[in-house]
Amino acid sequence: METFNDIIKGTKPVLVDFSAEWCGPCKMMAPILKEVSQKIGNRARIIKIDVDRNPTVARKYQIVSVPTLIVFRNGPVSYTHLRAHETPEHLVCRPLLEKKKKTSLTILI
Repeated sequence: METFNDIIKGTKPVLVDFSAEWCGPCKMMAPILKEVSQKIGNRARIIKIDVDRNPTVARKYQIVSVPTLIVFRNGPVSYTHLRAHETPEHLVCRPLLEKKKKTSLTILI
């Protein structure tokens, strides 16, 4: 069975959707991430982590608000996006598929 560390250290970029069952905006992410998954195909992975069921991972990456999306590239964090409410192209496709490392923090209110 693959561990979280195995997944994020893989050869493909990995989008991790940190969310919670009780979070309304997190539930709105499902169709967006499905569309993103269709656009990127097998060039990247998308996984969901429930912060309540995985508090150790949430603490390690300092998840203080959900939804939080983090792109990992060969282990390290490559891109972070908090409180995502944007189109799939802007939100995920570009950072997932960019070759260079980009670390930024966007907070939308």
